[in-house]
Amino acid sequence: MIFGEYKSMPNINQQMHASDRLPPAAYLLTGCVAIVGSNSLVLGPIAPEVAHALGSTTSAVMAATAAFGLATATSALLFARHIDRLGAWRVLRASMAVLALALLSSAAAAGVVMLSAAQAVAGLATGVALPAIYSNAAAIAPPGRESRTIGAVLTGWTLSLVAGVSLSAVLAQYVQWRAVYVAVAVLAAAAFAILSHSKRPDAVASASAPMPTEALKIPGVTPLLLVCGAFMSAFYGIYGFLGDHLHNGLGRPLSANGVVALVYGFGFGAAAFLDKFVDRVGARRTMPVALCAVGAVYAGLASAGANFGGLLAVVFFWGLANHIALNALIMRLTAIDPARRGTIMGLNSAVTYLAVFVGTTGFGAIYTASGFAASAILAAALTLVSAMFGAMARKGKNDGNS
Repeated sequence: MIFGEYKSMPNINQQMHASDRLPPAAYLLTGCVAIVGSNSLVLGPIAPEVAHALGSTTSAVMAATAAFGLATATSALLFARHIDRLGAWRVLRASMAVLALALLSSAAAAGVVMLSAAQAVAGLATGVALPAIYSNAAAIAPPGRESRTIGAVLTGWTLSLVAGVSLSAVLAQYVQWRAVYVAVAVLAAAAFAILSHSKRPDAVASASAPMPTEALKIPGVTPLLLVCGAFMSAFYGIYGFLGDHLHNGLGRPLSANGVVALVYGFGFGAAAFLDKFVDRVGARRTMPVALCAVGAVYAGLASAGANFGGLLAVVFFWGLANHIALNALIMRLTAIDPARRGTIMGLNSAVTYLAVFVGTTGFGAIYTASGFAASAILAAALTLVSAMFGAMARKGKNDGNS
């Protein structure tokens, strides 16, 4: 009997190790986030070069980012609610195909208007792609490993920064900015091909998709969307003009924007090692603390923004804190009502990319009139407001221990 118990121990250990592994599909979703994120984040760092090539200004070029954000928000609001009925994997495949075409159109843009139109189409694809990705991530996560699975998928943003944005700044400086969009388009087409070949089964809801306003009635959704709005407005308001601050404010070459993105990406990626603590402590308790840490980072940027070395040090912790806050926010939203996960995440993407529009346009006026430090102080205030909403958000019906 004792021998039999010892004989079974390797099988138990194998099962434990197997449960520790992430589902293979998580890595595919990570790649999709990296592609979507590369397009979402790439224009800010290369905007000065794009403006010069198109005979325009950085602020005018950033209107393409505003158009992208507005289109993404509209798409997420109107179309993401159909993800649960059509199937998240099917929607993701279609959105990657449309994104590839939009990126090729961006590369061929002859002016700011055409670039903005192409980015608006990219926004329509992104508005359903991200909710589909996050819905799939939550669905494939093993029990008890939700934070680590979602955290692994979120490291796609790290890839987009480390490999995408950083290399894009170099490509824009030494080759041409159009090559950036061609490269991302090729990756989007490759993702579409892999998704088509994998043919993962979809869990399709039988009921018709509810209107997004119906999801607002679910307890816990509205306060968390307010958290998302303030948090993301602050992020995109700073990120959108950080490249111009480095290039025109500090006199740094365009490649310096890639270095900053690289450091931010390392911080964002390093936070993945802390995701297991989020599983233990709970997203509900973690989120307000992480948001306060992000607010402190913005205050640090206000004081260290004039010094490139000091700015790099603060940017690392910016990535670290942002990862933890974003992970906790997505965990809470996806746990509220699994049956309407696609609709809820569609609202989250709508608010996120409305924040791209608000952050880019609103912070643009502050940045032009008062400079980078004033923008960072405003971002700190907005993030602290989001922390307050996060602390007050009550537990949803399926929020678990988070």
